Amino acid sequence: MSRSETSAAQRFYGRWARLYDLLASTTPGLSSLRERAVSELALSPGDTVVEMGCGTGANFPHLRNHVGSKGEVVGVDFTRGMLEQARDRVAREGWENVHLVHADATAFEPREEVDAVLATFLVGMLDDPYATVGHWADWIRPGGHLALLDAGQSTHPYSWPVNQAFRGLVVASTPGGGLDFERPPWSVLDERVSEARRALSERAVEVWDSEHVMGVVRITGGRLV
Repeated sequence: MSRSETSAAQRFYGRWARLYDLLASTTPGLSSLRERAVSELALSPGDTVVEMGCGTGANFPHLRNHVGSKGEVVGVDFTRGMLEQARDRVAREGWENVHLVHADATAFEPREEVDAVLATFLVGMLDDPYATVGHWADWIRPGGHLALLDAGQSTHPYSWPVNQAFRGLVVASTPGGGLDFERPPWSVLDERVSEARRALSERAVEVWDSEHVMGVVRITGGRLV
C-alpha cells in the first residue's frame, strides 16, 4: 500500500474496531474455524507463535490454550485502534505471555526464529501476498508451521447466491469501498489469497487445505523445512 492507502486503512479499521471485535467474537461458527486453524499449527506447550494482523485478539484464547503459560503469543497489527481492543482483552484475562506489537505485517521481523505463524483474513489485503508469506516463512524454524484462514468466492455449483452476499461483505469491509477501484474488489481479493497460498505451498511440505461455509472460507497450512 502507498502511505495514503495505509493511513486510510488504519483509520477505517480503527474506527470500526469495537464492532469488529463484537463480530469476531460472536459470529456463529467463527470460533470453531479459528480453533481449526490454530490446531493445524501443531503447537506444543512452550512454543512461540506470531499472529500477523491479530486485530482485536479473537485468536488469542485459542493460541494461548495450545502454547500454555510457558509459551509466547505475539500479536502484530498496524492499527492502533485494533491493538487497543486487543490490549484490553489481554489485560482483562491477565495473560502475561501475550505480547502486542504495532507494526506492518509485511515488514515485521521477530528477534529470533518462531515455531509458527498464523494469519486470519489478512492476506487478501496485502499488495504482494506472495512475497509477504515468503518473508514470514523465512523466520519460522525448520519443522514449524504456517497457517492461513481466509475467505474468497466459492467455486461450488450452488455458489451464485453465496458469492453475491460475499461480494457485498467485501465492499462493506474494505476501506474506500474496494481493494482496487479499477477492478472488482472481490476479484482482487481472490487473486491475492491465491498468491498467498501459492507461496505457502512452495515453501512448505505436508501442505493441507480445507473448505468451510459452502466453500467461502478456506484454511491452508503446511510444515516448513
